[in-house]
Amino acid sequence: MTRLTRADLDALPSYVPGRNVADLARELGIAEAIKLASNEVPFGPLPGVPEAVAEAMRSAHRYPDMGVVGLRDRLAAKYGVTPDRVVTGCGSVALAEHLAKATCLPGDEIVYAWRSFEAYPILTAVAGATSVRVPNTPGHGHDLAAMADAITDQTRLVFVCNPNNPTGTAVRRDELDRFLAAVPSDVLIVLDEAYREFVTDDRVPDGLETYGDQPNVVVLRTMSKAWGMAGLRLGFLIAQPEVATVVRKVLTPFSTSVVAQAAAHAALDQADEVRRRCAIIIRERDRVTDAVRKLGVDDVPESQSNFVWLPLRERSAAFGAACEERGVIVRPFPEGVRVTIGTPEENDAFLAAAEKALP
Repeated sequence: MTRLTRADLDALPSYVPGRNVADLARELGIAEAIKLASNEVPFGPLPGVPEAVAEAMRSAHRYPDMGVVGLRDRLAAKYGVTPDRVVTGCGSVALAEHLAKATCLPGDEIVYAWRSFEAYPILTAVAGATSVRVPNTPGHGHDLAAMADAITDQTRLVFVCNPNNPTGTAVRRDELDRFLAAVPSDVLIVLDEAYREFVTDDRVPDGLETYGDQPNVVVLRTMSKAWGMAGLRLGFLIAQPEVATVVRKVLTPFSTSVVAQAAAHAALDQADEVRRRCAIIIRERDRVTDAVRKLGVDDVPESQSNFVWLPLRERSAAFGAACEERGVIVRPFPEGVRVTIGTPEENDAFLAAAEKALP
């Protein structure tokens, strides 16, 4: 039989989303399960967003503004850049894929830490490029020196996930300064800052403020996390105009929907509420971190995100299954378990499940 798809994609792992809460609740015969697996914020949409979405639906039969002019102008004003440097897309993960397509031809390389965001190997393969995975440090963070050493003449793109998903660790200003100085000027450095709003360590730089004017630096942000728009799919990047122009050429047409654009405008009116919600998450993050350490989980790193990393290694799958048996969904990986910070009550339920799940 004639093959209709690329053979090299057979070995590509599928992206694994967090488990459906309704399915688990039905299996367990309980009213409601708790999902702490997908790094969502637990507080519902920001005020004004549902109303903006409802109003936008009145024109859902029309194509959205493909240039996203109004929202790009708004984001540019917020972040102190010109609109020609802003590109929006269907979440920051889609923009990461577009960056790979805009920079790489078959045989080119993309360098990233591992374990890091699980979409990186997928989007690299889809672009026809070659993954160069650099192991994390013993402290579960990026080894930037080793990543710089891994760059070759074939390297076109480097992802730095800061804070890192799924470990929550973050690289600091002095480390990034040395790394950016070591990377050749013809290699694009993508600072993936999806969780920037949860950073409390002042030694972790804001990539846009600190490095945004460098020609080979792109900063990725999302409205899925702190801004509570995960279900509406809107991310943005800020790059130099020549890079942003090329990325816009490879975007899927009309991929920033009329609903997402309206919701983003409404969300941006709620910056104070976002800060209030992030403060709650940060307090709970610190409480959960202390609690799991007291339960005997060794080597839990300080998180700068809205989740906590439990380096349980070979015990990860069993721990995840044991939590699910108690109605709490977490996210096991081969190296550890990522636990999203929820409401205080949800976190209490997780800690009770963890106490039972750990020996």
